[in-house]
Amino acid sequence: MKKFLFFPVLLFILSSASALANRTSATITVSDSTVAKGTEVTITINVAHMGNTNAHHTEWVYLKIDGKEVKRWEFERRNLPEDENFKLEYKYTVTGNTEIVVEGSCNLHGSAGPAEKKITVS
Repeated sequence: MKKFLFFPVLLFILSSASALANRTSATITVSDSTVAKGTEVTITINVAHMGNTNAHHTEWVYLKIDGKEVKRWEFERRNLPEDENFKLEYKYTVTGNTEIVVEGSCNLHGSAGPAEKKITVS
């Protein structure tokens, strides 16, 4: 009887673990979304990941501007993010209408997907 109870309980525990898994998510905040050409803007990337430990953490975050990767932050067990929710900043001088894409990834569970924002030149 114990064998028959053990396997369903084990299956339940293993399937519940994936429900508790957390993918790294990132959002973008821009100091101004409509600017004059030549304006410097601050791009703030808000990163969220439940638990940043040696074994389970945000592994990387990238920033693309107009399709080109301009910045990549790498994390590892000796260089962990400072908290579960953290911010990264990047200064950029706008030369035309701009598309910003950011994405972060957990070393075990991957990414919640990219986030996008546009800056329009007035």
